Amino acid sequence: MPDATRFDLTAVVLSTFGGEVRVATTAAGWEPPELAPTQHRPPSHRDGLPTRAFDPDAHRTLQEAVRAMADSDHGLRLGYVEQLYTFADRGRDPRELFGGPRAVAVGYLALVREAGQGTPDGIVWRDVYEHLPWEDRRTGVPVILGNVVAPALDRWVAGADSEGLAVRRRERVELAFPGAEGSWDPVRVLERYELLYEAGLLVEAGRDRALAEIAGGGSGAPFGPMPAALGRPMAGDARRFLATALERLRGKLRYRPVVFELVPPAFTLNHVQKVVEALTGTRLHKQNFRRLLLSGGLVEPTGRMDTQTGGRPAELFRFGREAIHERTSSRRGEIPES
Repeated sequence: MPDATRFDLTAVVLSTFGGEVRVATTAAGWEPPELAPTQHRPPSHRDGLPTRAFDPDAHRTLQEAVRAMADSDHGLRLGYVEQLYTFADRGRDPRELFGGPRAVAVGYLALVREAGQGTPDGIVWRDVYEHLPWEDRRTGVPVILGNVVAPALDRWVAGADSEGLAVRRRERVELAFPGAEGSWDPVRVLERYELLYEAGLLVEAGRDRALAEIAGGGSGAPFGPMPAALGRPMAGDARRFLATALERLRGKLRYRPVVFELVPPAFTLNHVQKVVEALTGTRLHKQNFRRLLLSGGLVEPTGRMDTQTGGRPAELFRFGREAIHERTSSRRGEIPES
């Protein structure tokens, strides 16, 4: 790797608290160098993700380095780990705009069991939907989709400088954010995030444009007010990492019981359903979901009852043979190292 490039590892660490899915965030943010009196300082966002430069002499594989970073820097013992994507867009790190090295980051999805976080050092657990509120449809279609997102995307489509571009934009909008007659695809998380960013609806979009303008000698004039309902911003492109991780996890739930990497070894079926609903952002049919778990051999009864439910005691279950087989298989190939 040439000296002009910085090679980082970044982990999107997800866990659950009371059936809600949360992401481990760290204190981040970066301020541009001293600005001229005529230049406006863009906002600096402090929610980052666990990140460390890769030391090829210290670790044999990237996976080892990610686990070591989470453990030594934050006291997080990761369970399931999977490589996500290599983020290498020019200018993705604002420091590059001001003479810093090109920043390449390999992103990872990591899961931590609900009872296994301890007290991580320098970590704040935030609800995933605090950052991606349009992805949570458990109580119905989010109000912000009709009140904020749809009108703003209509204006973005109408603002295209050619009919062909307008048609392409409309097609993208209808796939990512279908109307009342369309079918919502929970897995299109990254597509929706990138569409909102490209349409200039996210704070990060205005911030990044302002930084690029300042780096080029411009004023970086304050951009207009952004919709506060479109989620808590994150430092750099951390929200893009998070969207990528949530998309991967939602897609994986369709064919692998990775949810069992998040729940305790003994659990109620109701708790598993709540976790799956939180991950997918949708409601599930209770009887159909339980039938799927039981008939597929994914769970088996422990013979014990949970008396801490606040109501009638509920039967406790554990991983079934099929779930254990899937977990073992996934761990053998959890990260395809190159």
